[in-house]
Amino acid sequence: MRQKKVLNIMPNKNDVRLQKFMADCGVASRRKSEEIIEAGKVKVNGHIAHIGDKINPKKDLVTVYGKKLNKVTNMRYIMLHKPRGYLTTVSDELGRKTVMDLLKDVNERVYPVGRLDKDSEGLLLLTNDGSFANALTHPRHNFAKVYRVTVRPAVSDEMLYKLRNGIEIDGRETAPCEVTVITQEQGRVVLEFILHEGRNRQIRKMCDAVGLEVARLKRTSMGSLKLGMLPQGKWRELNENEVKKLLRSSEKKAAE
Repeated sequence: MRQKKVLNIMPNKNDVRLQKFMADCGVASRRKSEEIIEAGKVKVNGHIAHIGDKINPKKDLVTVYGKKLNKVTNMRYIMLHKPRGYLTTVSDELGRKTVMDLLKDVNERVYPVGRLDKDSEGLLLLTNDGSFANALTHPRHNFAKVYRVTVRPAVSDEMLYKLRNGIEIDGRETAPCEVTVITQEQGRVVLEFILHEGRNRQIRKMCDAVGLEVARLKRTSMGSLKLGMLPQGKWRELNENEVKKLLRSSEKKAAE
């Protein structure tokens, strides 16, 4: 049986978890960085790294896909209006379109904060600030995310009750959420969902569980930040006040 090689790195007060350092260097979120570590793509001082490793940023050499990592100095906070048909990932082995194709004029290495699936659209944040990304995505912070969802066919009161009060998906019940009927036509209904959790394809799975087909799904806001009139496929930089408001919102949720 192949034994795991433990890195010979003496711990000290400057040590940080490897995935945090990677996030701070703009590689990916902490969760995604863990996946990259598990795939064996990260080395510390020439040795393949493992989940749980800590490093000293001042002394240790960290490489990802063979490239040396350096701490980010120019922080970027970007809001993108993601169109349908783009993957929310930094790269894709199959060569499919990713949200990074819409940010070719951004010189820094940024990564998505959270996710929007390929068939969904709307507000997506990207950054190279690992602490900011962690504050917005950590489960204990769970601030409100608003979605405009077009479903078919008609929506009954029973369906709304189940969607609002929790429904089992992937073997676990969803948290209660707000679901409001915005417009209703024959065979087509527009709903507004306000979620405080972020499970994979959650709204689509919730709708499927009550017999609804999602025709369109668009995220319109995250916490205090609203998509507004930003054109589809375009991005803009968040201002300092917007960043601070998002962080304050996540801190408030964590304290509740």
